[in-house]
Order: sequence, then structure tokens, then C-alpha cells
Amino acid sequence: MDLSKILSISGKPGLYKKVGESKNGLIVESFIDGKKIPAFPHERISSLKEISIYTESDDIALWKVLKKLQEVQEGKPIENPKKASADDLKALFEQIIPDYDKDSVYASDMKKVFSWYNQLLEKDMLDFSEQEAEEKGMEEAEDGSQETEDGSQETEDGSQGTEDGSQGTEDGK
Repeated sequence: MDLSKILSISGKPGLYKKVGESKNGLIVESFIDGKKIPAFPHERISSLKEISIYTESDDIALWKVLKKLQEVQEGKPIENPKKASADDLKALFEQIIPDYDKDSVYASDMKKVFSWYNQLLEKDMLDFSEQEAEEKGMEEAEDGSQETEDGSQETEDGSQGTEDGSQGTEDGK
């Protein structure tokens, strides 16, 4: 699932899939009714890839929240999140993200996340393999080294380090 093409448009219900571009903005397709409509630059448009949830320590990407929600719900939809009480929403959200920032994440935000989860589940778009692969690639790039077949670390300059972290020479000494 490419979250960069799934959009939330402020003031409009539900999620939208980017299907094209026009000279004045984007052409989007509603997940709710399948209608294609224009989305203009003056509207607040956010791709789900850009959205994260505040926690006490660090922000967490929305896809991770959706993945955890899918695990907690065992792949089942959430019963009518728009009519759930604030206490019920908070209890479920706390199961997913125990350290979410209680001052910054409102019940309305939780309703949105749960509603988006239901829409993505309905469209069978909750496959996170792309995001996991992308994140793994970023972690390896940050590490700056890759493990070779013999278990030693190869650094960016091509030299090999030993398991204890010291640098070996090309002849292994």
C-alpha cells in the first residue's frame, strides 16, 4: 500500500485516492462512494504517509499505528467509531499506543484514525510490507554498514570490521 497516494482532505469526509493531476490541483477518488472530484491547493490535503501520532517520547508514523490496530483488532473492523464514547476510544487507543500524548491527541483524532482504518480495511489496503521494507532500508543506510556472509561488518569504504568492532585489513589481520 502506497500511503503517499491516499489522502485526507480537510472539511471532506473519508479518505481519497490520488488518481491524477489537473492544472488547478489533484483529481481524487473518494473511498466512500467512488466519485472522482477535484482537490484544490487551497484545501488542506495530507497524504497518510505524512501523518504521525504524538507520543510522550517520539512521534509514531500512522502506518505503524494502523498495523498495530490491525493486530489488536485481529483484522476486524471497529464497531462504529463515530458513535463510540470518548472513554472507549481512549481505551482502545491506549491498547495500540500506550504512551500516546494525552494532551495532544484528541478523541476526534482517534475517531479519524479508527474511521480510516475501517475504510482501508474495507478496500483491502492494509498491507504494510512496502513501509517495513522502506524502514529496514533506512535503518541499514543509517547504520552505514552491511553484514557480509561471514558475519563481519562491511563499512561504506569497503573495509571489513571484525565482530568486536575493530577494523581488519584486506588480508584479514
